[in-house]
Amino acid sequence: MDLDKYKQLLFNKIKKQAIEWFESGNQKSIPNEEVNRFLHSIKGTSGTLQLDGLFHIASDLLDDIKESKEKTWINSELSEYLYPLLQLSYEYENFKQEVSEELNPIIERNEKAPLIHLIDDDVSMLILLKDTLEEQGCMVLANTDPVKATNQYFDILPDCLVIDLDIPAKNGFEILQDIHEHNEKQFIPKVIMSASQGRKERIDAFKMGADDFIGKPIDMEEFIVRVSRHLQRKRLFDQSVLIDELTQVYNRKLLSAVYQRQLENASVRNNPFTIVMLDIDHFKKINDTYGHSAGDRILHHFAQFLSKHVTNEDTIFRYGGEEFVIIFSNTSYKEVQEKINKLIKDYGMIEHEEKGHAITLTFSAGLFTVFQEEIPLSDAIEKADQALYKAKEKGRARVEIANDFSKDTVKKKLYISIIDDDIIIRTILTKILNNITLKRAILDIEVFEDGSKFMEKKRHEIQGTHFILLDGVMPVMDGMEVLQKLKGLDRANDFHILMLTSRKGENDIARALSLGADDYITKPFSVTELQARIQRLLQRIE
Repeated sequence: MDLDKYKQLLFNKIKKQAIEWFESGNQKSIPNEEVNRFLHSIKGTSGTLQLDGLFHIASDLLDDIKESKEKTWINSELSEYLYPLLQLSYEYENFKQEVSEELNPIIERNEKAPLIHLIDDDVSMLILLKDTLEEQGCMVLANTDPVKATNQYFDILPDCLVIDLDIPAKNGFEILQDIHEHNEKQFIPKVIMSASQGRKERIDAFKMGADDFIGKPIDMEEFIVRVSRHLQRKRLFDQSVLIDELTQVYNRKLLSAVYQRQLENASVRNNPFTIVMLDIDHFKKINDTYGHSAGDRILHHFAQFLSKHVTNEDTIFRYGGEEFVIIFSNTSYKEVQEKINKLIKDYGMIEHEEKGHAITLTFSAGLFTVFQEEIPLSDAIEKADQALYKAKEKGRARVEIANDFSKDTVKKKLYISIIDDDIIIRTILTKILNNITLKRAILDIEVFEDGSKFMEKKRHEIQGTHFILLDGVMPVMDGMEVLQKLKGLDRANDFHILMLTSRKGENDIARALSLGADDYITKPFSVTELQARIQRLLQRIE
């Protein structure tokens, strides 16, 4: 007997009940007896349909509540309680196979998973490569638009870049040339793919800065091995180099060792030390207005400026992008605050010549003094970073002290919108987002069952940064229409959009990328992998 029809009826029943309980629009009291009846029904039906995992989950949930006959539930509480059942139902329905009856909690994957930047206008190839690499544990940012891809490259600085040579709008050689001119001091392996495999193409690719050349059609096993070797080379290179090539100050790899020595000194000799995080104000405007080469010159000059104004006992690190860290030995926050304020004033008087324009810049700083406590480096960095963020909030070109208000850090709002017509997916995404904590932002999460409700609520008119998880196919107003409307606004850059697409939706993926989606993920998805992807995207935009 074919049970698939009856299994689908069960999944639909679970969804219908979830909508009634969790999306009524108001807080709602749900009698325990009603929950009990629902779980009994799921237990009996799932057992009959040989869905053993669902049967055991329902049984365990029933056992937990059978002594609470008089209890009433509120929507959010019950949603949290039934989440394991909803997640398992999603996996059964979408993966069509028996899954473990023991669900792992949603956990972060290794945030250091390598990031691959993939540029190819052949959507079929792009999807194949992206899926293959992600199966190997990589995170992949895919682009069909070479102009947007080039800009994104400088924003994300991936661990490996894979480019198709034969893109009509802007070929791989042109992309490589742009990157090499503006980013030649950064070691990122670059792989060229091409159906043209002649001697000239190969030589030209290597002259332009490519590290590898792979001919099409691609042997996927060989492709994975070669990309893996490039990633290994990148890791070895990063581990062996302690000086940032662009700025000629230490990179963050030495930071931990220096910090530990300072901690030991503070403990033995009772000498405090101060960690400062600095950030050039409005640095992105420099890159946007004058180009990334100008940005590199500014960063180099800033690092040298700092180096001239600290003592031999102090240590400067390039922490990432335009952020720098200084560890001041044997000094407390008052001394360092005074010194940094003078540096901000002096640096603001320097004129930089770019494209015939004289420009002046400022920087902001946050500092945290460590006394005798064994404070981990990550905590000290976070406190200094929070103070830096407060300096930005207060108008920039200033220094703030974490020791004074580390317990009352102001965070900005990041507006998260989940737009999907599937109640199970909405519940899973809400759970994922509720488990994410960001250093600089708090999440304002709202859920919509279709695009029209999102637009009617005028959520998009809220000023600020938005992150939208958008289903591509929905009734009334589908995701593509929502995407087109948002990316047509004057504030288009405020919207960061992750499209949820079908594995068979190649045309939808191509259209979504062409309309400006920042990334896509295919359904059905692994909850753990989706958690890691969302976490990384949010950290990039917070």
